Amino acid sequence: MASAGRRDVPEPPDFGILKRLARDQLIYLLEQLPGKKDLFIEADLMSPLDRIANVSILKQHEVDKLYKVENRPPLNASDQFCFLVRPRIKTMRYIADIVNADKMSGRSRRYKIIFSPQKFYACEMVLEEEGVFGDVTCDEWSFYLLPLDEDIISMELPEFFRDYFLEGDHRWINSIARALQLLNSLYGPFGKAFGIGRCAKMSYELWRDLEEESEGDGQGRKPEIGNVFLMDRDTDYVTALCSQVVYEGLVDDTFRIKCGSVDFGPEVTSSDKSIKVLLNAQDKVFNQIRNEHFSSVFGFLSQKSRNLQAQYDRRRSMDIKQMKNFVSQELKGLKQEHRLLSLHIGACESIMKKKTKQDFQEMIKAEHSLLEGFDIRESTSFIEEHIDRQVSPTESLRLMCLLSITENGLIPKDYRSLKTQYLQSYGPEHLLTFHNLKRIGLLTEQSAGETLTAVESKVSKLVTDRAAGKITDAFNSLARKSNFRAISKKLGLIPRVDGEYDLKMPRDMAYVFSGAYIPLSCKIIEQVLERQGWLGLEEVVRLLNCNEFLVSDSAGEENPAWESQRVVLAVFLGGCTFSEIAALRFLGKERGWKFIFLTTAITSSARVMEAMIEAKA
Repeated sequence: MASAGRRDVPEPPDFGILKRLARDQLIYLLEQLPGKKDLFIEADLMSPLDRIANVSILKQHEVDKLYKVENRPPLNASDQFCFLVRPRIKTMRYIADIVNADKMSGRSRRYKIIFSPQKFYACEMVLEEEGVFGDVTCDEWSFYLLPLDEDIISMELPEFFRDYFLEGDHRWINSIARALQLLNSLYGPFGKAFGIGRCAKMSYELWRDLEEESEGDGQGRKPEIGNVFLMDRDTDYVTALCSQVVYEGLVDDTFRIKCGSVDFGPEVTSSDKSIKVLLNAQDKVFNQIRNEHFSSVFGFLSQKSRNLQAQYDRRRSMDIKQMKNFVSQELKGLKQEHRLLSLHIGACESIMKKKTKQDFQEMIKAEHSLLEGFDIRESTSFIEEHIDRQVSPTESLRLMCLLSITENGLIPKDYRSLKTQYLQSYGPEHLLTFHNLKRIGLLTEQSAGETLTAVESKVSKLVTDRAAGKITDAFNSLARKSNFRAISKKLGLIPRVDGEYDLKMPRDMAYVFSGAYIPLSCKIIEQVLERQGWLGLEEVVRLLNCNEFLVSDSAGEENPAWESQRVVLAVFLGGCTFSEIAALRFLGKERGWKFIFLTTAITSSARVMEAMIEAKA
């Protein structure tokens, strides 16, 4: 089990207020359309809405029927339509079609569009082009932040990763700045802001501009969060592409955790129906195993099972009074714990079956070789075999990207060979996918020594042709040395272990990848917090080719003894994995820090690949 920690970790703030604020604002917006109304909800807003306001709350505020956006309204629908949508052009055309169809048939209705988290000018333009702008009223539901757990807040914007890092679209930066402004007003003022990445810098600067405009009155108040650390996903793609081996990460990879809950199918529930389970700290069984390496989980669950049985067996020696107390006070809790225990045992068995089928151990071995820079030829052969066997298009792509990033690009021969094999195995429609991956820097081709030509030309003027040739060869070999390798060496990301790495009692964050690799993103956060700045990390920043910043608020500095100085808001722009969350929770216990995670969405290697894949199923 993970270390119990060396210092008392501060308690996280209560984020329940964020849900209440979002619920109250939604109710206010619905009441602006008095009377019975039908509500059309965009598919990817359904799960977040369910966490904020369930169907009974909506019914209390005169919502008659609920429809999914993209479904056509029935003939007997209400005279008032309310659309709860993301600001997307496709959705605007869908709404315009409904309004225009009603106009054609002479049907009179009232229409209200509620954009979440904000409306964009482009949406209003489309409504105007379609001739319906005057027929609808538009509002914004400023629903930026959804608390998924006591220390995880998600903006539920999975499209942010593709929009910003691939398309270069900056429209969501305003939403991030407003989310930071809201958190700062409720739990700040934040004493220090650290950041790395272009998006992090832009988001921070816009947030400060918003703060100046609003002239926030948080000064002098005792903050609950002392520090904020913003990080772009492209600072560390390697961690996002590695196979997850902590329990929560494996559950996400296998069953896909959506908005903090998971659907366990019949193979887990041992019945003919699926069960939706909320995975958070309230689930006592899950809370104890979520951050553990998978190899430790079965032992813990079997021990827990024996303890539960022992508690049930106590009944046999009880008198009537004790039995009465047991039934009224303990039995319900034990039954709930037993139900959750059997679900998690079922989930573990299901994960084991799936991973055994996929040669998981072989894949992990190949990944570790890539991370350490050993047996690259063997790993390349493993990837080729993976492609030829058509195991999974996303998995094959992920392994190719991991090879490319750790090697600072593929040598042209390997790039062409792997690309050809992939297109032959999975179809030529993936050509666009390769274009996307190249553009974002996930799967690139080395061009020998191109970055060093200027230096080479100067050197060649000073030496003979033969010597110049040798120098060029040396430069070429230097150019192939990956930045990841240099960063890994500089920060000690590959632990040197004598003997076997103890996964039950880990000593560093590498346990989240079986002791083979410390997540780069987490190591950067650790180093910067320890140093209280970027001093001494100049070489790492240069190798990452990122914008880093540190801004200190003197008001927060005046009270270093405040608990809040040990509470850190870690903001991941472009997604955060459960492995990174587990690693920073471990670090927090070790150093006495409490990490609060704010992410544009929970991500994983599969989600990163899916965002890049163009081929339509």
